[in-house]
Amino acid sequence: MSPKHFLASLVVVAISLSGCGYTVGNNFPRDIKTVSVPIFENQTNRRGIEFQLTEAVQKEITKRSHFKLARGMDADTRLTGKIVGFRKDVLGENAFDDPRELQVTLMVKVTWEDLRTGKLLAEQETPLSPDSIPLAAQSEFSPETGQSLATAMDTALQSMARKIVNLMETPW
Repeated sequence: MSPKHFLASLVVVAISLSGCGYTVGNNFPRDIKTVSVPIFENQTNRRGIEFQLTEAVQKEITKRSHFKLARGMDADTRLTGKIVGFRKDVLGENAFDDPRELQVTLMVKVTWEDLRTGKLLAEQETPLSPDSIPLAAQSEFSPETGQSLATAMDTALQSMARKIVNLMETPW
């Protein structure tokens, strides 16, 4: 290989490795090492979902990010949440007015703050208009086919946990 071809191929490799600023994998802030996730507040009449959602968020953080979970003020950051809405709606009924298909909806307000600087890193709030809820998770289920409220709730909680952890990624 001539020096000219070698130099040209070296330039091509260097350009391809630069990647134009793109990263591979999840794009979480590298300067943050730990996060505290206290039990979410629950403002609904559905008891116990605050524990389920907190656990789902903690699992999603450890699965998808490099962050380690820490307690209280020992953490670099704190992710707090408030469950502000829970609905169970009937989507379809049979001839005897028994529900055939139902839907659960979970609405949450989340705040992520840097405990080292006091800076707000991310915040997502449910607006007043139900037509444009940015942080909501829904799941449909049909009792006639053996599905239950428990399985629909689990699906909605997992979906919400993914959306919350998505908020922790560095914006493009």
